[in-house]
Amino acid sequence: MQDTLLIVGGGALGSAVAACLAERPDWRGRITVLERDPTYERASSARSAASIRQQFSTPLNIALSLHGLEVLRAAGPQAALVEQGYLYLIPPTGVAQQEALHAVQRAQGADVALLSPAELQRRFPWLATQDLALGSWGRSGEGWFDGWGLLQSLKQRAQAAGVRYVKDEAIRFETNGTGQITGVCTAGGDRLRADRLVLAGGAWSAPLAATAGIALPVSARRRSVYAFRTPEPAAGCPLVIDPSGLWFRPEGPGQFLCGGPPLGDDAPDLPLDPEADLFEERLWPALAERVPGFATLRQERSWAGYYEMNDIDHNGLVGPWPGQERLLMACGFSGHGLQHAPGIGRGLAEWIAAGRYETLDLSPLGADRLQRGEPYRELNVI
Repeated sequence: MQDTLLIVGGGALGSAVAACLAERPDWRGRITVLERDPTYERASSARSAASIRQQFSTPLNIALSLHGLEVLRAAGPQAALVEQGYLYLIPPTGVAQQEALHAVQRAQGADVALLSPAELQRRFPWLATQDLALGSWGRSGEGWFDGWGLLQSLKQRAQAAGVRYVKDEAIRFETNGTGQITGVCTAGGDRLRADRLVLAGGAWSAPLAATAGIALPVSARRRSVYAFRTPEPAAGCPLVIDPSGLWFRPEGPGQFLCGGPPLGDDAPDLPLDPEADLFEERLWPALAERVPGFATLRQERSWAGYYEMNDIDHNGLVGPWPGQERLLMACGFSGHGLQHAPGIGRGLAEWIAAGRYETLDLSPLGADRLQRGEPYRELNVI
């Protein structure tokens, strides 16, 4: 009898698990992906600003990004990867921490360089540097891509390998007499059972987990993105992270995207609409201060998506949930799930098929760290 796997959530993470497992020659089971909205209208995968970097604070996240980079490069035009770098701008108070992070990143193979204010001015003459002590610049392997293209690539791979996608919403987990999860009940009235389940529901994971008595520290946090046009070309502009929390990057000729920390309430369950006053009150002034040429700009459009924020340590929850033999986690990535989806998919496929991680040890992201009180904290969260 074939093993069965049910993946709850067909976004980038769920589809990556499905594709990587279905493509393994040692897997003979059946895989079903349950996705409530195949258009992905509200999905975080589709609404992400879709970028990739090695400038993380934890070795595992750097390694996951390096693997994601390989997958994006291999996907070619469908992923539309633009390797134009990340640039973290560092004030004097952040030098010691940045130098320590730089050592970690270089040790893991990240192609990053620390630039002085004078070097920043020579390379990016449009940038105001008077309040900066350093810039941390990703010389290669960092940039942005088509998040929708990556999602579709993963889904197409999964379907080509025989994975079945079902349109419905899981509303609660089902358990047996010993409390073990055996399947889900759906909004459409179906009961889907499987030998194993993967929870990849993104920002909607915690409410479903709660139906089985599981307290996930994962909540939906709105992040707004704004597109603007400006006569300032900002030649060679990477994705810039300002000390204020502002980020910006090019998006085609004459157009840029930007975002930043919310101005108002950051509580869970906010509406999926861009924050009304964030651009005018915080982002535009910060843009004009950092790039004087941005003082003249025109906002064109905006949208919002959810981070699936893990408030414990801003890192994903991956692998078995303690006490639940059948349930595996793939959620809580706090804004970096899309770029890490290929590596998480590969790792969980290894765990399911072989019972262990074969290429990259994902155990630091294991959910058991919550019970041990040992967070695996990521400092570089945008």
